[in-house]
Amino acid sequence: QVQLVESGGGLVQPGGSLRLSCAATESIFRRYTMGWYRQVPGKQRELVAYVTTGDWPNYVDSVKGRFTISRDNAKNAVYLQMNSLKLEETAIYYCNARLPSQLSTQGFWGQGTQVTVSS
Repeated sequence: QVQLVESGGGLVQPGGSLRLSCAATESIFRRYTMGWYRQVPGKQRELVAYVTTGDWPNYVDSVKGRFTISRDNAKNAVYLQMNSLKLEETAIYYCNARLPSQLSTQGFWGQGTQVTVSS
């Protein structure tokens, strides 16, 4: 069982930055593909970025060049640096851990952290 705890959300102005953190309570963290997703009420949860077990990052087009995902296997943690945030990126951000052969829906989820972009 993998438990994930997100932190770092908050209120930020458009164009601002936030850094989200996700701590995993699993000693074999390095075996999991780690991802960040976001969800607004009434919409499906969507992928933002993920980083493979080989430390290769992947991003959806809308965040490329602005967001950076990274992992620290020694700390069982994954991070999402978000720059130049936009109003429409207000959402609850979730951390996900899955084995490479799994879909995100088969993996583990954190409780989410609220990100509000507002002037």
